[in-house]
Amino acid sequence: MPNKALRILIADQQHCQRMRIERLFNRLDYYRVAPVQDLAELLTLVEYGSEPFDLVVINASLAGEELDLPEFFLDNPQVHHALIYDGEQVKLPLIPACRQQEVQVNLATLPDLACIQRLMARVDPRLPFVGTVISVR
Repeated sequence: MPNKALRILIADQQHCQRMRIERLFNRLDYYRVAPVQDLAELLTLVEYGSEPFDLVVINASLAGEELDLPEFFLDNPQVHHALIYDGEQVKLPLIPACRQQEVQVNLATLPDLACIQRLMARVDPRLPFVGTVISVR
């Protein structure tokens, strides 16, 4: 049974992509999802939020060259896990193996249901592990 209290933040410039990802989480019974469309909104919610986010799902191109996303998420106590997708579009550094559980870089253009299920098996300890670990670069 999923932990319905988990806080999830989705960041993507395109409304249709944010909605598609949110619906994937809804299909898995996660409804505490906050969608944002730009980096300023994400930074405001992460930096000034009263509670940390259990998961941030972000399109790598949202940050451009303004912010080193893996380093930002690894060093931020307000984010427990992050999935950076469309990582091929933006040159992202490799993340040390010991820290891959916290931040995952997915080269896919958009995460699909199987990707979200595997991710949530790591994020939500109440779920039994399903499938294999997400391919990380």
